[in-house]
Amino acid sequence: MTRRFDAIIIGSGQAGPPLAGRLTNAGMSVAFIEREHFGGTCVNDGCIPTKTLVASAYAAFMARRHADFGVTLSGPIGVDMRVVRARKDGIVQASVDGVAAWVKAMPKLSVFWGSARFTGAHRVAVDGEVLESERIFINVGGTPFVPQWNGLRDVPYLTNTSMMEVDYLPEHLVIVGGSYIGLEFAQMYRRFGSRVTIVEQGPRLIAREDEDVSEAIHDILVGEDIQIRLNAKCIGVARHGAGVAVRSECVAGEPAVAGSHLLLAIGRRPNTDGLGLDVAGISCDERGFIRVDEQLRTNVPGVWALGDVNGRGAFTHTSWNDYEIVAANVLDADPRRVSERIGAYALFIDPPLGRAGMTEREVRASGAKALIGKIPMTRVGRARERGESLGFMKILVDAPTKTILGAALLGLNGDEIVHTILDIMYARAPYTVIARAMHIHPTVSELLPTLLQNMAPLH
Repeated sequence: MTRRFDAIIIGSGQAGPPLAGRLTNAGMSVAFIEREHFGGTCVNDGCIPTKTLVASAYAAFMARRHADFGVTLSGPIGVDMRVVRARKDGIVQASVDGVAAWVKAMPKLSVFWGSARFTGAHRVAVDGEVLESERIFINVGGTPFVPQWNGLRDVPYLTNTSMMEVDYLPEHLVIVGGSYIGLEFAQMYRRFGSRVTIVEQGPRLIAREDEDVSEAIHDILVGEDIQIRLNAKCIGVARHGAGVAVRSECVAGEPAVAGSHLLLAIGRRPNTDGLGLDVAGISCDERGFIRVDEQLRTNVPGVWALGDVNGRGAFTHTSWNDYEIVAANVLDADPRRVSERIGAYALFIDPPLGRAGMTEREVRASGAKALIGKIPMTRVGRARERGESLGFMKILVDAPTKTILGAALLGLNGDEIVHTILDIMYARAPYTVIARAMHIHPTVSELLPTLLQNMAPLH
């Protein structure tokens, strides 16, 4: 027997619940399919749990710095990983429960548990039932990428997902991958008390960023006694006593790194395996991401793909924006497009990196006549007062139009301050709006006008 609905949503990640809310509020019947737990990656093993762990690690780090602030503590600073995990689990469960309550309260919505599989362009099978709709929204997210390295099948390893179950302190955590996920876990576990080594195949950390950003982050992590091995080629793994050895063949250092635990942090892949997309005729690229147009429509009419699965952004905020774009087009006759959004994200190490728009490298490659301003965080009074003056702020401007092209804010509150820049970029206002503004003292943001008053040609 086939059950018909006005809409089917596959996956309860960031874009799914709000879209279900809009559709049901419009009077539509909705089939909501989830195979594991409400909330998707962000709630269960992404943003919320990792930033909760980052907060615990920061507390431990600052406690060890007590003497710098004239605070006296007796005895060594310890970290109880079982309590750390319990705190994380409690926050995650509250978020999951909140999403579940929200979804289940929606009128005309039916929840189906199980793995969905297309049996036709507008027909989906799940848990022994067949569902049919002229509107299907795919929101199945991604999963950690596991490579085919020599020896990997013979050793235990962790991913950013399985790390959420850790309630102990690894003696020596070897992290393969020197990008966003790997760096956050590296600093976090070093602050918890583990020895940490990062093994990165490229010549520098977070290669998509400008070299000065990569170098500054490298120095920050090395300053916390994190070992970093770059230019690691022909990576392979093997058992080493009770732990694991990672062959790196780096330019400098021993050819292998031996540790107690291995964390793979080399990217994620879309959860498109087993969906039956070929049966539905839905097109994917060579990496498995579903191809979509500017309004997130697939090549099959009446089928959309949102979130990490479409390859148009790998962040919670891009997934939420995907929902907004789809809802605007489907329900509001408002032709919003993916190309209208400005790229923005953060790296949540300490200090954090806030990014918006183009990098300096991209601006140079574009040939634009540009201005650049850069200021070290040592000039920011608020940062010095907090004892957190590492990093810098850098902004690039298009000289003819005076519009901001991009920004990299590596420093105290950089992940929040970047929105000041982002909002001006969306407004298409000239940078002089900020340059002439009066900001509150003492804050980090008060240095933005100073920075923008001292722009120079980009040579």
